[in-house]
Amino acid sequence: MSELEIGGLLFFVTFAVLFSGVPIAFGLVAVAVSFLAIFGGHAALAAVSKTFIGELSSFALLTLPMFVVLGAAIGMSRAGKDIFESLHRWLHRVPGGLVIANIFACGLFSAMCGSSPATAAAIGKAGIPEMLKRGVSARLAAGAIAAGGSLGILIPPSITFIIYGIVTETSIGRLFLAGVVPGVLLVLLFSLYAWVVSVRSQDRAMQEEQFTLREKVSGLARTLPFLMIIIAVTVVMYGGFATPSEVAAIAAFLALILVAVIYRTRLADLWSIMRDATRESSMILMIVAAAALYSYMMSYLYVTQSVADWMFSWNLGTWQLILVLNVFLLLAGFFMPAVAIILMSMPFILPVLTQNHIDLVWFGVILTINLEIGLIHPPVGLNIFVIRGVAPEIPLRDVMWGVLPFVAIMMLFIALLTVFPQIATWLPTALMGPVL
Repeated sequence: MSELEIGGLLFFVTFAVLFSGVPIAFGLVAVAVSFLAIFGGHAALAAVSKTFIGELSSFALLTLPMFVVLGAAIGMSRAGKDIFESLHRWLHRVPGGLVIANIFACGLFSAMCGSSPATAAAIGKAGIPEMLKRGVSARLAAGAIAAGGSLGILIPPSITFIIYGIVTETSIGRLFLAGVVPGVLLVLLFSLYAWVVSVRSQDRAMQEEQFTLREKVSGLARTLPFLMIIIAVTVVMYGGFATPSEVAAIAAFLALILVAVIYRTRLADLWSIMRDATRESSMILMIVAAAALYSYMMSYLYVTQSVADWMFSWNLGTWQLILVLNVFLLLAGFFMPAVAIILMSMPFILPVLTQNHIDLVWFGVILTINLEIGLIHPPVGLNIFVIRGVAPEIPLRDVMWGVLPFVAIMMLFIALLTVFPQIATWLPTALMGPVL
């Protein structure tokens, strides 16, 4: 078989294995070892253990478990509910203010935990019942939380950016900064859509509630310490005082202290936080190591190089190439987890990006927004099922219809980013200088 034929067979076998429900790490290892044994011979298996273990020695990987602990600690607390309630007190007179408060809460919570499912679950538990009780349509309520939750992989700290940065050897600090402006703009666009829908439906229910200035200010008391963590992480990391790994460790430690002090977390809950963080970190690190072995297999069998040469032979212009890559990422995101897509696709996409002089920081943002769409797009969007879990009273059909307007907004935003890449690249360039 030719290398391209092996690549085609590899794609279908990998897709079938992962779609069967086998854990990603085990599936990638099984496929990689099988193809090495069949097409590379026994000599190709000599480097399997070294490649698998060697990938885990990267210092940058220390960032992952620390940010996972940060997210687990905040997700275990009432921080999501407090953020939502505080914002609601300030926005209650705005048409659609309750929906907008939930979207803003998703943005803030994303900036603290870096996980889309955790954001959707934490804000959804508090926000969806309140929206339904006050007459907000089930579709708008579910769609707003699912879409707002997807921002968890775009607004830093983002585990997706960390993995992308490790795979492509791109500055994680630059990627974090590149996600800030697009993340804020998506929050505003989602909120604008909620406001327009509420005005058209003449939703004025929120104006009946009254909150004094004292009540509004007091609502900020519980959320202010967590906002201080965001500010501290931003200043320390982008001020050059510490590496991302050191910042992640400090942020995780502060989050554990705040959860214990403010929410009086019991020892059993702290144990649950560490247990869940250990489980998730181990899962992610196993996937990273397995993907390194998978990449080694593709390189050893000359699949990566052949696919890259094949794509070069298309003689696509930059715009055409970006369109093809967006369609590929969009379709892949409908069926596969974000981490798996990055680790499986970047080995053969990276040479194409480099050859065409495409900014890897900008492309990281484009890729992440595509993966966000995959999180909320039927039929396999993870956040759709998270919403079903926290709001079982909303039919799955309504959840799916509710997310589609937000999918359209994100697709239009990708087009906007393509025309104006400075939306993503301006902030990292302004604070860290141009890439040398």
